[in-house]
Amino acid sequence: MLQNYNTIAERIQKLEDQIAKNSGNSGKPPSSDGLNKKTQSLRHRSGKKSGGQPGHPGNTLKAVKHPDYLERHDVRYCEHCQANLENVEAKKFEKRQVFDVPQNQIEVTEHIAEVKDCPTCHQTTTGIFPLGVRQPVQYGERIKAQMVYFIQQDHIPLERTAEIIEDLYGQPISEGTIVEACNEMSHQVEPVVEAIKSELKKTIGTAHFDETGGRITGKLWWFHVVCTGLITFYAIHSKRGSKALNEIGIFPVFKGTAVHDAYCSYFQYDAVRNALCNAHHLRDLIFIEEQYHQVWASDMKKLLLEIKETIEASPPEQMSLRPDQIADFETRYDAIIETGLQANPLAEPDATLPKKRGKTKQHPARNQAEQLKHRKRETLAFMVDFKVPFDNNQAERDLRMIKLKQKVSGCFRSEDGAKAFCNIRSYISTSRKNGQKVLNVLQLALAGTPYVPPILQDRFCQPA
Repeated sequence: MLQNYNTIAERIQKLEDQIAKNSGNSGKPPSSDGLNKKTQSLRHRSGKKSGGQPGHPGNTLKAVKHPDYLERHDVRYCEHCQANLENVEAKKFEKRQVFDVPQNQIEVTEHIAEVKDCPTCHQTTTGIFPLGVRQPVQYGERIKAQMVYFIQQDHIPLERTAEIIEDLYGQPISEGTIVEACNEMSHQVEPVVEAIKSELKKTIGTAHFDETGGRITGKLWWFHVVCTGLITFYAIHSKRGSKALNEIGIFPVFKGTAVHDAYCSYFQYDAVRNALCNAHHLRDLIFIEEQYHQVWASDMKKLLLEIKETIEASPPEQMSLRPDQIADFETRYDAIIETGLQANPLAEPDATLPKKRGKTKQHPARNQAEQLKHRKRETLAFMVDFKVPFDNNQAERDLRMIKLKQKVSGCFRSEDGAKAFCNIRSYISTSRKNGQKVLNVLQLALAGTPYVPPILQDRFCQPA
């Protein structure tokens, strides 16, 4: 009877925990919260008014000195007495400017190459067509760049992209043409993507690692991202863990500090310096605070945020907290962890139940306290080296585009299509981080001269 009661109580607690989780206290996405749930953001109000802040350049529409077209609106008659005013000189002019796009239409350029027979050697010579002009009839770089832009930047499905092109230019296109444009783009940017991968392998700074699941041909695959503030690399693999990390080839040889979400496979490489995402820790602590009402979780959350605020208030030239500050924060950290462990004593196996292999299942609060204790160095890495960020939000932001693609367009139809998406998104994300316009860099790539950011120019086209 007692055994049944304990089993039922455990199942009830597990279900209550599942219901209590949301995007504010777990890793669940905000889209899963529904319309009725109200979550508490981890961000604090800055006290500033909404909108642009002082010093922001702004995007206000301003009149130009030299407009493309001029239209005069003459006064011929007086609107009051209908007198003729055609010969009356205007005392002043009022000006208004309208910004608009020109009428959309397809321009067709015909390339004509001469073919001549040499009277001396009697051989035939044909004029050379421009680079990229390879077919008797084909689309140009600008419209193909727009096809790729709609698919890969705005994540619009194939059918709707074809509709947009036809609506804009009156030119019907097939979905196969769009796919071919994406494949061509992927091929053109591949050298830049390989240079990005090479740079990440050799960097000694901080990089962010993360992964998310996705469907390819109806099966679960994993999209992996490795990124910094200037470059982004995406890859797909059928596995999530160490097999994927080994075959992708960056993490096993990585020489910098890897920021991630504590997935166990990342800790299998002893040579890598790890730093954990404290945004994940804050959400887990909030869950323990809300669901189990344990004070130590609230104290740990406040301590991590206090360390973060102390770092933000430090002088710009300072690269770490002072030794006395580090010692004080570590002492308080250890005391809070000890309180958490005491509040959640180690569970002993139930003698009335058959023995099971492995460790005895522990309370979620104890698991969290043990992880924070065991991974103290990785959790507090951000206060020892200011180059290490407090969280892994950079990787989260870069992965968001993949989740958006899945929500808008669904799964990928083929592995090759997913690989092309990763190549193009790596190129687009890296270009945007370096201040480039997406359409411009896509046109450059289709012209055979893809954009190479300054950080990669020394290593471009070098072997990985």
